[in-house]
Amino acid sequence: MRHDTPLQEETNVVQDVPERLHRSRLSPITRRRITAFRDNRRAWWSLLIFGVLFILSLGAELIANDRPLLVSYQDELYLPMLKEYPETTFGGFLPTATDYRDPYVIDAIAAQGFMLNTLIPYSYDTLDLNLGSPAPSAPNARHWLGTDDQGRDVLARVIYGFRLSVLFALVLTAGSIVLGVLIGGVQGYFGGKVDLIGQRLIEIWSGLPVLFLLIILASIVEPNLWWLTGIMLLFSWLGIVDIVRAEFLRARNLEYVRAARAMGLPSRLIMWRHVLPNAMVATLTFIPFLFTGAITTLTALDFLGFGLPAGSPSLGELVAQGKNNLQAPWLGMTAFLSLGIMLTLLVFIGEGLRDAFDPRHISAREQDA
Repeated sequence: MRHDTPLQEETNVVQDVPERLHRSRLSPITRRRITAFRDNRRAWWSLLIFGVLFILSLGAELIANDRPLLVSYQDELYLPMLKEYPETTFGGFLPTATDYRDPYVIDAIAAQGFMLNTLIPYSYDTLDLNLGSPAPSAPNARHWLGTDDQGRDVLARVIYGFRLSVLFALVLTAGSIVLGVLIGGVQGYFGGKVDLIGQRLIEIWSGLPVLFLLIILASIVEPNLWWLTGIMLLFSWLGIVDIVRAEFLRARNLEYVRAARAMGLPSRLIMWRHVLPNAMVATLTFIPFLFTGAITTLTALDFLGFGLPAGSPSLGELVAQGKNNLQAPWLGMTAFLSLGIMLTLLVFIGEGLRDAFDPRHISAREQDA
């Protein structure tokens, strides 16, 4: 029989504290859902791959940039990505911003120092004026996925476009959830005339032609990312409100909710503490599909020319270039593969969340175990 010394017993207790805290923070239901999601290998690996791609895209300037990461000139270090230096800093004659792809600047720095470039020495809007063939040029050692019809590196535009699409979808999805939960929760909890009037107003609002409104507004003002997000937010919450409303209608008649009302708790407290957690279960399973819808909406608008301003690193604009330049098949193939991989990963993640939150799948899994 093994006997630990007092010091060893104290050490074992300290080592067990994080595990006990971890167990106390997560309920058994939450742990079962996380386990069920991780057991779905397709969903779990899709989440990991999508997360890695998004993290890499957040540092797009460190991967694809026409400014070097570091310049050493005459025993002094410069960070062109953080500060703009005039050409006179590196022995030039003009006080304008340095063009680090200028052969004169490259030779001057190489003679008295060195220049550390990014993996892709082009930004999303960098024009390569020294192509060996007319733009769009085919993939080669300089441009791994070729260039578009303006001589811009396609791979750089895909990286920046991926980040832009995901950030747009994140903001739009978060705003849609807030509005959908707020409006659907009020309708479902109070019911009666509040629900009836709310449903009629939603039916009228959902009948408005969104695309026509965007076309009209695009002809009046120049769209940008925030303007487009605000316009889409006016309609994107409609997909959430019905789910939340149904969950609140179901939960408002449960025993613990009735007991909370009988105790005199205010409605906002009952909705927040007792009803909303149950309603969010169904809402969370819908998030990846709402996310996918936001990305496809932005892509479609950019493809039609009613989305982001011209020149923005948009995947929809790359799709349009593929359509307009059939002699350059790498444009259409790159756009198709980028969107296909992104949306497929999101669909797999959504399916995994749906199965993880479905009690029937959890019960079947426990019976098999």
